[in-house]
Amino acid sequence: MKFMIKTFQELTTEELYEILKVRAEVFVVEQNCVYQDLDEKDKNSIHVFFEKDGKIHAYLRIFMKNPEEKLAQIGRVLTTARGTGVGIRILREGLAAAKEYLKAREVCIEAQCYAVGFYEKAGFRVTSDEFMEDGIPHVEMRTLL
Repeated sequence: MKFMIKTFQELTTEELYEILKVRAEVFVVEQNCVYQDLDEKDKNSIHVFFEKDGKIHAYLRIFMKNPEEKLAQIGRVLTTARGTGVGIRILREGLAAAKEYLKAREVCIEAQCYAVGFYEKAGFRVTSDEFMEDGIPHVEMRTLL
């Protein structure tokens, strides 16, 4: 698999199509959750993904949530290669990219509650009470870089 880090403007049409396609497959179809995926944040995000044979196998995006606090946010974390270690690898690459490209000192994520243990493996800690987002229980989690 080929690892990629790109701004929105650097993405090719094919890459953007595959990213949006896999996000719809995972977050809309698999999770049976109708929501507005295209939220304008993609345009100001760093897109981190693993690609093989033209297909996206893991993905996340990073953007500045609060530039004054040097707080970045990671979102849309997914992998289609579950159980292979690719998920934790893409998350660690995303954290490194937040530090290198955005100069972030801290990163937050709005994690689905079932995935809290996964994010804890990368150093995240729960920082909020549970809340509902698109009908799915979430918590905010943060980690220092």
